[in-house]
Amino acid sequence: METINIDTVTNFKVAEVELSYHPEINPSERPKITCSSDAYKVFMQCWDKDKLQLQEQCKLMLLNPANRVLGIVEISTGGMTCTVVDPKLVFAAALKSAACSLILSHSHPSGNLKPSEADKRLTERINAGCKLLDIQLFDHMIVTAEGFISFADEGLL
Repeated sequence: METINIDTVTNFKVAEVELSYHPEINPSERPKITCSSDAYKVFMQCWDKDKLQLQEQCKLMLLNPANRVLGIVEISTGGMTCTVVDPKLVFAAALKSAACSLILSHSHPSGNLKPSEADKRLTERINAGCKLLDIQLFDHMIVTAEGFISFADEGLL
């Protein structure tokens, strides 16, 4: 196998990557999450009500060390019965915002609050990634127009 001496490569170009975070809200002004109903209320303020009963969507709440909301990111929008959640997008948002903890949420347009096996597997995958990155997954919530279920409250996390 031939090795390449980097010093002899003359047309070597790379892009510079810079991470930054520009909050426009003081920490004391951000909503504080103390329970699943707090998280549901904040999620519902950010959810597109026209899609809630039409398309399954996944959103991610990013929290600072004091459990104050740094922001909410839409991870995916799918069809009427599923949406694809790419863990790389979840963790990219978490790392870029320097979040200490996360709350994952997705909608069930049908109104059914029972977690599917796919929902449980997703939770396990995201939780495993969080552990590797020293980020806490506080909850995974299924939301509907009429209510929610919290994996943490139900002992599923």
